[in-house]
Amino acid sequence: MHHAQHALIYTCIFSCLSSAQRLTRFPPYFNFGAATSAYQIEGAWNVSGKGVSIWDTAVHDTPQRIADGSSGDDAAQSYYRWEEDIAIIRQMRLNFYRFSLSWTRLFPQGTLNSLNPDGVRYYDQLINGLLAAGIEPMVTIFHWDVPQRLQDMGGWTNDLIVDYYTEYANRVFQLFGDRVRLWVTINEPGQYCQFGYDNLNAPFINSSALGTYQCGHNVLRAHGRAYRLYDNYYRSSQNGRLGIVCDTTWYEPSDNSSQFDREAADRALQFLFGWFINPIYSPEGDYPAAMRARVDYVSQQQGFPESRLPSFTPEELLMIRGAYDFMGVNHYSTFLARPDNQAIARFPSLNNDVDIQQFVDPSWELTEGQTYFAVVPWGIRRLLNWIADTYGRDIEIFITENGYDGFRNESLQDSRRVNYLNSYLREVLNAINDGVRVTAYTFWALMDNFEWVNGYNSRFGLYRIDYDDPTGNRTRIPKRSAMVYQNIIVTRQINESFVPDEFAFDSA
Repeated sequence: MHHAQHALIYTCIFSCLSSAQRLTRFPPYFNFGAATSAYQIEGAWNVSGKGVSIWDTAVHDTPQRIADGSSGDDAAQSYYRWEEDIAIIRQMRLNFYRFSLSWTRLFPQGTLNSLNPDGVRYYDQLINGLLAAGIEPMVTIFHWDVPQRLQDMGGWTNDLIVDYYTEYANRVFQLFGDRVRLWVTINEPGQYCQFGYDNLNAPFINSSALGTYQCGHNVLRAHGRAYRLYDNYYRSSQNGRLGIVCDTTWYEPSDNSSQFDREAADRALQFLFGWFINPIYSPEGDYPAAMRARVDYVSQQQGFPESRLPSFTPEELLMIRGAYDFMGVNHYSTFLARPDNQAIARFPSLNNDVDIQQFVDPSWELTEGQTYFAVVPWGIRRLLNWIADTYGRDIEIFITENGYDGFRNESLQDSRRVNYLNSYLREVLNAINDGVRVTAYTFWALMDNFEWVNGYNSRFGLYRIDYDDPTGNRTRIPKRSAMVYQNIIVTRQINESFVPDEFAFDSA
């Protein structure tokens, strides 16, 4: 069913929902899942023919960039423990499991002439095992782990990556599309292109607001190409659904009575979320007008002969616009925003282009791991309503990541994660009652994993993994949040007073 048909069904549902009929339980169509990504959990980094990705290179060549000097070489050993992963997913009663494919496990050199049979076998086992357990696989085709051979050619800043990615996606549809119905083309391009080219994440390149925008431009072109390829050659036989996953915090004006603060908050959303959402989901397509005007102006002031923000051809605009069956949204936190009123910098930077100050209210609770995350549940409701108001209430939204960052030695009782889960899901239910078409929620993460430059200091998992175990054992142990989430899934409602018996995790 295409998005237009879904829209009619949900418009009817919500138009009939009066205030007296407000839902107190999640509706029957709503699905619950959890997520991981390949580099963060698989391990086996050089096993069975797997090639080298930019993260393999980063952790081996510059371990000082990782907070605890660790790597994803072994991680949660999911390459070997995929059956245990399926067991805990089943134990939690998840409706679906979102995971990513390792590009270099399937194609060690990144190109199609290097298909690795062991990589195919691993993902076949995982997909078939999930389906046998009654769990829907949601497969992310690209989650940050660019093949090093392609990065050596410029990675996402080289226009050829659009061809390489499309060929890769095409082969993935051929290999797994007979069983996979939910596809994510690319995960969090904003995070990848911003931090990867602000020298903060792999590939650790210092090309802010130059490489950054070229990376984003090629991501959008690659997404559009992959979507149209699926539409034209696979949809009728495989009957799957595709979307991109973009991340955003909610930006609240520091002073709601200030026009300047309101404009700053809107500009932050346009730049850091609309950058990828607008070309795909808006009726007119293309980059947000505020982003285009600002980057064009600043580029001119800096003496560039043309804007640093590339332009799409008319054909590309058409290809990218409407290239979705759903919108994947990753959301963790909220910031207050006000204008920064910076002078135009001599050298370009994304921060200078956006020109906002972002900060947290001192009264907000901060997460224990990465302490720039604040726990602001109402932010997700405002974000979801903003998406619906800006891009249309017929757009189906999957929350593809949401979660709480605990500290390295957190208790299995993880009460703060439990409170986060309950409070954020309550606001998701409020958004559904507001008439927003949210149909899925995905908790990040299924288990503690390698959290990029934070290494194993950050703990997002519903299941604990002891990465300090000298025997190398990577046993999955449920935290209280796993049991609370299971109860929400089974009862389809939030019960703040629910206290699980830690010795009686319902695994039937």
